[in-house]
Amino acid sequence: MTIIRTMLAAFAVAGTMAVAALGGPAHADDLDAIKQKGVIRIAMSGAYPPFNFVNEQNEVVGFDPSIGEALAKQMGVKVEIITTAWDGIIGGLLANKYDAIVGSMSITDERKKVVDFVGPYYKTARAVFVKDGGKITDFSQLKGATVGATLGETHEQWARQQGWKLRTYKGLPELLLELDNGRVDAIVTDDIPVLLAMKTDGRTFKEIAIPGNEGVSDLVGIAIRKNNPELHEALQQALDKIQADGTYLAIANKWVGGDIR
Repeated sequence: MTIIRTMLAAFAVAGTMAVAALGGPAHADDLDAIKQKGVIRIAMSGAYPPFNFVNEQNEVVGFDPSIGEALAKQMGVKVEIITTAWDGIIGGLLANKYDAIVGSMSITDERKKVVDFVGPYYKTARAVFVKDGGKITDFSQLKGATVGATLGETHEQWARQQGWKLRTYKGLPELLLELDNGRVDAIVTDDIPVLLAMKTDGRTFKEIAIPGNEGVSDLVGIAIRKNNPELHEALQQALDKIQADGTYLAIANKWVGGDIR
């Protein structure tokens, strides 16, 4: 899932000023604090099935929560899952509202200016979907069309760069509903969740090839605050262990039907 734009620059400046004011790294002891509390707080949108979503029992479930729980177990702590709007999720991390983002965040150069990444822990690709049998059958026909994207994702910025008429939404369920109901002509998002929705829900969408995008994948990582080498190492070691012992594959098989590394 892919928050950038001018807010990142603002966060970077604010973070630098905070560090300078304190006379050193603002978050050097995050791992110690996590160990003392016995809990690691992880954030996600809760609106990105099957990677993270709220079920009928009001529980946050999916691939990301399961990965977070497995990492916490390896680190010897419990996990607290926090859901928040995607377009403010990095701001919440920098404001110390949680310790990490385990929410299907693509690793980008812009994001690396303000956060550090552990991983990657899976790969995905940008895709454009339309209704099967509709009037749009080719990428060139999207000019003048109404396209939907999730607010704050890198897909939103990319769609704006194409010059399309854009509508933004809070998460994938809204995107799929709007496309289903014909309120948008196309949506741009990651490919895996839509392909799975088509398989499990019987939705009839069609993927439109993006010129020059063949074989291009986004790497998805776990975001943490900068100046946290101990936390970074602990999370990376935990990730390496669950990938080596079969835990990761079991989680992937359950939620997305196969290995997505």
